[in-house]
Amino acid sequence: MKKTRKKIKNIEGISLISSTIVSGKYLDDILSQIVKITADMFNSKICSIMLLDEKKDELVIKATQSLSEEYKNKPPVKVGSSISGVAVKEKKPIFVLDVKKDSRYMYPQIAEKEGLCSMLAVPMIVKDKVIGVLNIYTSEPYEFKEEEIKIIQTIANQAALAIENTRLFEELIATKETLETKKLVDRAKALLMKHKGMSEEEAHRFLQKKSMDLRKPIKEVASAIILAFEES
Repeated sequence: MKKTRKKIKNIEGISLISSTIVSGKYLDDILSQIVKITADMFNSKICSIMLLDEKKDELVIKATQSLSEEYKNKPPVKVGSSISGVAVKEKKPIFVLDVKKDSRYMYPQIAEKEGLCSMLAVPMIVKDKVIGVLNIYTSEPYEFKEEEIKIIQTIANQAALAIENTRLFEELIATKETLETKKLVDRAKALLMKHKGMSEEEAHRFLQKKSMDLRKPIKEVASAIILAFEES
């Protein structure tokens, strides 16, 4: 009966996470919900999502359900010298029975203060690329079962997909914004060339100078010039 209740709780948790991902909420809210739900599913002392900064080769905390300011403000950890980093490099879950006794754990003083013991670090993978890690801590020694690790890996990959989709959407918006800006700038340059006798280079420099002088985006300056000529 207890095992059945646990399975039902896990299914409900994964379903809730799936609903959260497609809810249209902001990414920070989605990741916060994921760590809260995951912590509840596995009675975790602390659950956190750390994202990979490839340029610095570091993992940075992006979301956690922990109320501890010390843990939330924990400095980034290097991929090459941390438990979470091993999960990223090897693209597989890494388990530690007691982080306080493992030399790879970078902040044993925080573990001691927060009462952390066992840790499971699961890579967040999307399109065969690791973008971060989902960490789960318990307050007592606990060996995660194979079935539990598979569920947590599924959750980690769902979180990775949410992040990837958000990044793609932001890139799409940025591309759209760039194209719209280019169209307006080209239109403004054409009007300056026609009505002010400027060359294309002169018109472009004029727009750039106006943008700097007024401390406004060049798109906004171009729109104002287009409006002024069309109304005259």
